Amino acid sequence: MRELGHLVVDRLVDHWATLRDQPAGRRTGREELEKLLWEPPPEEGRHPEQVIRRVETDVLGHMGRVHHPRFFAFVPGPGNWIGILADLLATGTNVFAGTWFEASGPAMVELVTVDWLRRWCGLPDGAGGIFVSGGSMANLTALAVARRVALEDRIAGAMAYCSDQTHSAVERAFAVLGFGPDQLRRLPSDDQYRLSVLSLREAVASDRAAGRRPFCVVANAGTTNTGAVDPFVDLADLCEAEELWLHADAAYGGAAVLCERGQCQLTGLERSDSLALDPHKWLFQPFEIGCVLVRDEQWLPATFHVLPDYLRDVETDGREINFADYGIQLTRGFRALKLWMSIQVFGVAAFRRAVERGFENAERAEALLRDAGVWRIVTPARMGVVTFTWSRAGASADETRSVTLGLVEAALQDGTTLVSSTTLRGEPVLRLCGINPRTTREDLEMSVKRLGELAEGLRRA
Repeated sequence: MRELGHLVVDRLVDHWATLRDQPAGRRTGREELEKLLWEPPPEEGRHPEQVIRRVETDVLGHMGRVHHPRFFAFVPGPGNWIGILADLLATGTNVFAGTWFEASGPAMVELVTVDWLRRWCGLPDGAGGIFVSGGSMANLTALAVARRVALEDRIAGAMAYCSDQTHSAVERAFAVLGFGPDQLRRLPSDDQYRLSVLSLREAVASDRAAGRRPFCVVANAGTTNTGAVDPFVDLADLCEAEELWLHADAAYGGAAVLCERGQCQLTGLERSDSLALDPHKWLFQPFEIGCVLVRDEQWLPATFHVLPDYLRDVETDGREINFADYGIQLTRGFRALKLWMSIQVFGVAAFRRAVERGFENAERAEALLRDAGVWRIVTPARMGVVTFTWSRAGASADETRSVTLGLVEAALQDGTTLVSSTTLRGEPVLRLCGINPRTTREDLEMSVKRLGELAEGLRRA
């Protein structure tokens, strides 16, 4: 065991030490991978070292590096070494983090770490939460609580509202919870890609007049597309006046509350009834770890608690928490440990500086793009995200569109850097998300330079 453990750790250290020399993105076709991996299970076992080496080459060698300092696509997953070791400890001791009976120490760590997040987000005493797999499950869990508390699970005629920039996880959550597609209104965003309070007020009034039951508003604390933050103070005022549940999808931008600039942009977040956070994004944790926070901790067991006969031995007095009563999973891993250990080792100040670095990286990238002379900024750097298109003087609209759309695939094949694309107001744009704190000025300069070279190659093709 020790020999194999050292072998794996050595491989991981080599991976991280040479990460800049590896491709930021890589995609292999199904046919090629089937030749490598499609096979019946072996009747007799193979030597573990042989299997580890095969994983390294045939599996992990065919994937992108979301933690690469020049990976700017989607939302990077920077990770950190302490979090990796924490996952090893949690997995190696096979923690069952569903009940206090079987894991009282892990449950206490989860309570403490959730409370740190609760305090950072400004929720009051009495609020609480649970760690889940990621932002999608965090949104689903929070909206299940909203359905129970605000509607008593009577969903007929109920209406929820969000902007056209809201993450697809929210739409999926409402579908899983039994709402029809016409019960979630996606309202047009304003000129800053935020939820329009005026449009929301009109939609709520219209639905009430038609006999429907408005009950929930989903606000974005940093959209995936542009980093936009919805106007939380105004939305909270409206929700309070209309008796609507305010849910914050803070999966991307919620961690920005750690720094002063983020706090200013997220004013009003603390008035949310529920929040979805994603520490494997801007809190630099290995996948998977999301977090749900709700204004009243007791809403969670009120929604999810079930006590079958075979679990009577684990029932608690209320102070000892069974996290299986706080969400969907009974059998669940010890997700809290990696965030708890990371904060213990690095300290909050280091996380604050790392979050600030994400703001600075996007702003530096925007400046480099502007200076290059062949790019047009569509939305300026905001919450670590900048969007842009190729825009060479004299190029036609069709050529501009073609080059812009072709750059993602060209960059993926090249491997030096990687950005992703999206659509804003019908226009295809590229987006760069710079939240990896290991990204340097040199990484950004190299990336912008290489994107320009790839664009020129596409133009001439």
